[in-house]
Amino acid sequence: MSPITPPLARRLAGLRSSAIRDLLTLTSRADIIGLAGGLPDAQLMPRDRIARATEEALADRSRLQYTESAGWGPLREVLAGRESARLGRPVPVEEIFVTHGSQQALSLLSEVLLDPGALVVVEDPAYVGALQVFRAAGARIEAVPLDADGMRIDALSELLERGERPAVVHTVSNFHNPRGVTMVSDRRRALADLAERYNFWVIEDDPYGELWFDRPSPEPVASYSPNVIRLSSASKILAPTLRAGWMVAPDRVCRGVELLKQGADLCGSALTQQVTADLLADDAWLTDHVDKVRRIYGERAEALVGALRARLGDRIVSTDAAGGMFVWADFTDGTDTADLLPRAVEHGTAYVPGSAFAVSADYRHSMRLCFTTSDAATLREAVDRLVAALDG
Repeated sequence: MSPITPPLARRLAGLRSSAIRDLLTLTSRADIIGLAGGLPDAQLMPRDRIARATEEALADRSRLQYTESAGWGPLREVLAGRESARLGRPVPVEEIFVTHGSQQALSLLSEVLLDPGALVVVEDPAYVGALQVFRAAGARIEAVPLDADGMRIDALSELLERGERPAVVHTVSNFHNPRGVTMVSDRRRALADLAERYNFWVIEDDPYGELWFDRPSPEPVASYSPNVIRLSSASKILAPTLRAGWMVAPDRVCRGVELLKQGADLCGSALTQQVTADLLADDAWLTDHVDKVRRIYGERAEALVGALRARLGDRIVSTDAAGGMFVWADFTDGTDTADLLPRAVEHGTAYVPGSAFAVSADYRHSMRLCFTTSDAATLREAVDRLVAALDG
């Protein structure tokens, strides 16, 4: 007879591993051109500049200590200055909270803002990391669709008019993951107005906002209302290994997050926060660095979208990729992307089926493609392999 072992928490019963992480494990062979991951290009990460900042930080042994739970003070000051410029209003240091990547901010916020059974509204298709967090919190999840202009605020209004009262509405406002679209300014103002009228929080998740190709992203939703909590990160413009994310939120929200973070990990890495502060404060260097990343990613996005449209014609409809890291494509001929994926892997390429991001709709004919980690020629080869899988 098998031994009886202590039970695990019931909250685990409804959780599942990220389909994307599982897919990356299956498609990590060197012969596969991977379009599935959501990774920045390691070759564009400023290794030498990070090394110099690290050496300078290590010159002072006191810098190896614990730091404040809310983040290293000088980094918070740098971030307050950057966010003040972004939001068009003064952001006090007290409203800046540094976390172990913006995903930790999302996780901690779910504990601060949500009771079990509370309603959370997400976009459909949805950011998988948000779904994992909200499901772990025991939230009830409703979805509103996206179109080319971002979250359908009319659909959100209809939901509110039916009597639904969300505690939180979550949006990836710029270069949406996975859909690739950006919410237009009118909808941002309308979302902020609804948040105040119906008394809910908006979590504006913005890890991609600085990766625009042709024109800057619109003003954040957080510009319009104190009910909006803004999340961002250095992972996409500097390096994920720094694990430097941050939150802009009212002081009482920051204090609630602080209480929970003390129980989770006491504080983040003082060393990597010092390195991040050094790089973000170096305006001239940072401008040149981010401009280079934008230019290269823009060229790759153009190559991928161009190849898709040239090779597949009216069999596919895709986003234009005006920024960020992803192209979303819908097959018009009934192709099931989950069924196609094994054949695509056999032909040496991989993507994420749209069903991995589904909440209400199934997105069986959709896929997400990441263009950041391959050059233009390799991306065109990936599309050739995809076509061979389709026709094989």
